[in-house]
Amino acid sequence: MAATSAPSVTRGPTRDTERAPAPDLARGFMLVLIALANTPFYLWASQAGASGTAHPVDGSVADRVTQFLVMTTVDLRVYPMFAFLFGYGMVQLFRRQVSSGTPEGRARRLLQRRNLWLLLFGFVHAALLWMGDVLGAYGLAGLILVGLFFRRRDRTLVVWASVLTGLLVLMVAFSAVGAFFAMQLPPSEAAAMSFSFEEPSIGDPDYLRSIADRLLFWLGLSVGQGLLMLVVPIMILLAFVAARREILERPGQHLRLLRTTAVAGIAVGWLGGLPHALVHVGAWDFPEQISWVFMPLQLFTGLFGGLGYVALFGLLGHRIAISGARPAPTSPAGSVIAVGKRSLSCYLAQSVLCAPVLAAWGLGLGEHMGSFVMALYAVVVWLVTLVLAVWFERTGRRGPAEVLLRRLVYRRAATPAPAPQAGQERPV
Repeated sequence: MAATSAPSVTRGPTRDTERAPAPDLARGFMLVLIALANTPFYLWASQAGASGTAHPVDGSVADRVTQFLVMTTVDLRVYPMFAFLFGYGMVQLFRRQVSSGTPEGRARRLLQRRNLWLLLFGFVHAALLWMGDVLGAYGLAGLILVGLFFRRRDRTLVVWASVLTGLLVLMVAFSAVGAFFAMQLPPSEAAAMSFSFEEPSIGDPDYLRSIADRLLFWLGLSVGQGLLMLVVPIMILLAFVAARREILERPGQHLRLLRTTAVAGIAVGWLGGLPHALVHVGAWDFPEQISWVFMPLQLFTGLFGGLGYVALFGLLGHRIAISGARPAPTSPAGSVIAVGKRSLSCYLAQSVLCAPVLAAWGLGLGEHMGSFVMALYAVVVWLVTLVLAVWFERTGRRGPAEVLLRRLVYRRAATPAPAPQAGQERPV
């Protein structure tokens, strides 16, 4: 008798009724922080600081306050949170497939197919609109970390995350030593060690020429942010461990851990961003030309800030879960959850609403804005995506990017997910 080929997977993506609120709540709110972190790069006519930041060196009082707040609470603190949620979701996808009968090998290949498609999504996103795309970084990191670590024990994952964190500490120490010796140099030589953010695609009025610049920047960013800067691999490894213990699905069983992580993580994250912000706005008399010393500190403390944000939304998700009712789509929490359920579509929509309006090859309005007005624009962009997400939620539609990605990843129809039993915990 001829053998019949087994289906690639035995079930499809998670149904809405199965989703736990905490990850979607975190993703939805994270997107307003991503908008605040990305839009300063569109201030292409302003002179950026000498420490690698995209924030302008001047501006009104409102501009300086905005720069201070964003540098302290947002910059290099949001993408670690995104990386954690990305890694957490991979474990949930794998577990969902295996528990439905998909062989483990096929489930891992499904993960890798999804990571590969995310990498390709990032390539197209960068080519068309936004050189700072993060999908490529996460797709690349996912491909490598799933291959190397997905079947490893929790202890192995924690050891490797600790080793990589130790390397980050060494980066902070080496930068401090380098800054000490730089301060002994004549001002002209120390100034030669400074660097400003330069990325020509945003300020280039020629769209076709800007594509090559965006892709070149994106390639370096995907490798640098996804692997070399170490934060993304650390967060994904920690997320693998957390997801195996279902910390976000069952936050009530981990309240002490979540509370401690939220308070300590956010405190370390904000305090770590404080020195760089104080120097940038001129509140601390520190040599601007060597303020690059704070970048490794931003990276290291941003790791804790990202974990703190994740834990905070885990606690908020617990409050929603114990209420016994899913928030209505038009309620504040329900609206943010609707964005989180369509985070890929809303993330890409930000570039659609920003790049053609703000870049020099589009309407070029970024030339005439300051930091405060740009932050307002970022919030308005997020609110537009929120309105669209609520409309999709009320009409029972998924985000268009999610629909496309799922069709590419799952390839063919799979058995629908079983309805959860009474009293059963809902997976992510």
